[in-house]
Amino acid sequence: MKGDSEESIESIRPSNLKAFANTSTLHGMSHIFAYGPLTFRRFLWTLSFLGSLGLLMVVCMERITYYFTFPHVTKLDEIAATNLTFPAITVCNLNEFRFSKITRNDLFHVGELLALLNENYQIANPHLAEPEVLAALKEKANFHGFKAKPFNMTDFYNRTGHDMGEMLLQCTFRGEDCYSSNFTTVSLHRFPLCSPPGLCSSAGAGALL
Repeated sequence: MKGDSEESIESIRPSNLKAFANTSTLHGMSHIFAYGPLTFRRFLWTLSFLGSLGLLMVVCMERITYYFTFPHVTKLDEIAATNLTFPAITVCNLNEFRFSKITRNDLFHVGELLALLNENYQIANPHLAEPEVLAALKEKANFHGFKAKPFNMTDFYNRTGHDMGEMLLQCTFRGEDCYSSNFTTVSLHRFPLCSPPGLCSSAGAGALL
């Protein structure tokens, strides 16, 4: 008799899932896993719960996918100006010196500094030079019987630096042509943050006025 009573108690004791559902704060769980037989009401609650859960998963996946596309918004305000000031610009050539302007005397004094000659006044890395350049370099590096003249670095920069007239192909501002005469040659020694030092052509506000 005792065994029969224990079996009957076990049969009416709720399962762990039903006990969890009835104590859970998740909306609808207590209606789905209610005590008693399956009813149409429980079936509707099950469909509503699964539909809501599926919709939540779809929205979450769509938002996650959208996040990993890294969207961004660019706001641009366009203002029409009737009068524009010529901008302050500086044009530099990464090649500091014109090889065609370097003389034999220049090469004698600063050939090693320019990495054209080694410490023995011989051509450094001749295999890296183009044939035409190598031929001209050999001619300028021929110091047999050569007597060096005084050398001035400032004169060297001014003489071998690039000319804006040769670099400027076309310049137009506010419908008017601008020329190399609108630019002024400046030395990068005035600008310690610029490297390497050399000559540049600069134009500022009012250059075309």
